[in-house]
Amino acid sequence: MTTTKSMFSPASGLGPFDREQSERQLALEYLAEAWNHAEDDGLESAALAHASLFAALATFVKLHGDEATADLIAMLPDRIRSGEYNLDRVLQ
Repeated sequence: MTTTKSMFSPASGLGPFDREQSERQLALEYLAEAWNHAEDDGLESAALAHASLFAALATFVKLHGDEATADLIAMLPDRIRSGEYNLDRVLQ
């Protein structure tokens, strides 16, 4: 598998990843590679983002149910506003 620099790379200065973090990072690298190929084929980032959100939410509903997924999603506004999903933020 050849990969380019992932847009989802972790911030520098983080300590060693535990197993779960390593698995999530590897999953992000796979997704970034697929994302890059889709963009190379002409798909817009917004379309990819919408499709990714749908696939992620459908998977969470299948694995954990409607209520647990809704509870997870209810926490997202605060996490987004705090910069947790901002790839350009600088951690000190």
